[in-house]
Amino acid sequence: MSTVRIGLIGDRDDHVTAHRAIPLVLAAASREIARPIDVVWLATTDLARDPSAARAVDALWAVPATPYADGAAAIAAIRTARDNAVPFLGTCGGYQHALLEFARDALGLTGATTVEEHPEAELALIGRLSCDLVEARGRIRLDPSSRLAAICGTLELEETYHCRFGLDPRHRARFDGTALRIVGEDLAGEPRAFELRGHPFFVGTAFQPERAGLEGRSHPIVTAFVRAAAQAHTAASRA
Repeated sequence: MSTVRIGLIGDRDDHVTAHRAIPLVLAAASREIARPIDVVWLATTDLARDPSAARAVDALWAVPATPYADGAAAIAAIRTARDNAVPFLGTCGGYQHALLEFARDALGLTGATTVEEHPEAELALIGRLSCDLVEARGRIRLDPSSRLAAICGTLELEETYHCRFGLDPRHRARFDGTALRIVGEDLAGEPRAFELRGHPFFVGTAFQPERAGLEGRSHPIVTAFVRAAAQAHTAASRA
């Protein structure tokens, strides 16, 4: 059985808990769907030099730990996934950058940025959270009509975060009626997850489902992502 290649957009640092967890959760998902996986780290500085590397894998995961060394290269790789029906998952900082990519390219908000990198920006789409969520657990309510709810088999999750930034609620309405749907909220109604209509798999979460790997198990979201990657690989092999 041929190996599925999953590219991790980010700058690897084994001191980052999520970076240690991601290969573990992918291995657990690989066992669950009985398909071998090759995990390929795509450093953002390498992507800046060779953007084609983002097209040499079956799926892309924009990982936590931002600012990225080259945020523009990360956003370009995310655009590759969105434009070319490549299965995509963005968690924590990857979720934030996927929102930025969509806002800039699909909505024409070219000035959209993050307050983490540009504190004085006029359009800080990604702002400081009202309460830091560093090593915090919280409940997330899923839209009953969402694909994410179907994947998880529940309307409520309890997950771990490691973030101080997220979609500023004041800018949430910019996504209303677009292909990008906010489908997960915390108990205060603040955005915590999105999915993209009309795409094989394009999901972002402010929380870190990868941490399931630290317990030796997969997570439904990660398993669904890996399954989509395997399907993409099979389709490409038959083309």
